[in-house]
Amino acid sequence: MSKKLYSGHTVRQIRSDFGLSQVDFAKKLGLSTAYINQIENNNRPVTASVLLTINRIFGVDLSAFEKNDLDRVTQDLQEIFADTQFHNASITRQELNELVTRAPGITQAIMDLYGSLRNFHDREANEDELAHMNGPQDGTPSLKKSAYDEVRDYFHYMDNYVDTLDRAAEKLALEIGLETAGTKFDSLVTWLAEKFNIEVEQFPDYTGTLIRHDEYTRKISIYRASPQSTKNFLLGSVIAELCVRDLILEEVKRARFKTKSAEGIARLALRNYFAGALLLPYDAFLKAATMHRHDIQLLSNRMDASAETICHRLSTLQRPGANGLPFYFVKIDRAGNVVKRHSATRFQFARFGGSCPRWNVHQAFEQNSNKFTAQVAQMPDGVQYLCIATSVSKHQPDYSTGERRYALGFGCEIKYADAIVYADGLAVDEISAPEPIGVNCRICPRDNCDQRAFPAIDKDPFIDPGQRGIVPYRVTSNG
Repeated sequence: MSKKLYSGHTVRQIRSDFGLSQVDFAKKLGLSTAYINQIENNNRPVTASVLLTINRIFGVDLSAFEKNDLDRVTQDLQEIFADTQFHNASITRQELNELVTRAPGITQAIMDLYGSLRNFHDREANEDELAHMNGPQDGTPSLKKSAYDEVRDYFHYMDNYVDTLDRAAEKLALEIGLETAGTKFDSLVTWLAEKFNIEVEQFPDYTGTLIRHDEYTRKISIYRASPQSTKNFLLGSVIAELCVRDLILEEVKRARFKTKSAEGIARLALRNYFAGALLLPYDAFLKAATMHRHDIQLLSNRMDASAETICHRLSTLQRPGANGLPFYFVKIDRAGNVVKRHSATRFQFARFGGSCPRWNVHQAFEQNSNKFTAQVAQMPDGVQYLCIATSVSKHQPDYSTGERRYALGFGCEIKYADAIVYADGLAVDEISAPEPIGVNCRICPRDNCDQRAFPAIDKDPFIDPGQRGIVPYRVTSNG
């Protein structure tokens, strides 16, 4: 028996996008207003005939009804409502699902408010520390969401795929001939000269700048010692500004960021997205990734792109009707700060606080650079993942410049393991005890974890003076 499709949030969004009332929307579909109301409130499922009518009249891709899986939003709300510092109610996942599907605007407002509150408390704590060290500081912590968080959430909730830019990049890659190019850098340089009369020169001494684009002299200067893959990517980002600036501005406008800073960060991120899609055009890259079973090293060598660019690109392959495998991708620095996080999976990243020490991405710093390790891990919701991790070191211009080393985490649900070369030799089907990982300690339900940094925020620690284990406390629910 097929599963009924309750997708009221998607129907409501389509109606809103076309600026129609329920009455007008129902008339166009030849349905009653009451029927549309029931569908939007998830009191009735969306039937196949309704889907086909919506597709015929409004031209909406039917895959939107599959892509709009709100599990990710529900998981984010679970993390928020696990923080009993801000409420004292017991809220179930079913209640959160109801909120997400029936009131997406309120859901977003709650997430924005909580993010602002967390940011406020973090800044307040930082200013308290500064006051202790340097004396009282003027000013009040700002109650607003970080610009970087705004942009991260934008990519997070759109599955890290931007259709207009991706298709424009693929079209341009074919025009330039990048798929068959001997060296992508030379092809890009030649194309820039022919198309825009722009000269590309390379400078030998590092001055803190990797690339400069002088529109007046029509010259691009690029740091000669940068790795070839970096040069390609830098040129791709400049080409994005030259060729798809209007498309990028449209995407930024559509996102409705709350701050100018977020808009600037988003424009840069979208230029970089275009650069990755230009150098690794969708269809050709998807075929190569599938053929070589997502072997990151092999794809990196064959396609003249860094391991980071390959991992990032694999996490973007969510084109409707031509989806790649759903991967997550994360980049972490030595201090544990999340520099990048993208996911087309149900894998839940911590929005607030650190991440789980059992997750193999943190162990990557203990390995040599470019050595890949694999782990079968299970999240508290029972979903198992194949987690791949490595560390990479960035180019050092000189002795005085410190090494920049990052850990890259990359993975998918274990059901796709046969399509991943890194699962070979793991005997995935025979693993009876996968590594138990969580989002982070502050909301993890695993009370018996021997690597806990502190109790979960919905638990009270209890110190028994007569005994102790590896973790020096036991916990009780504070609800």
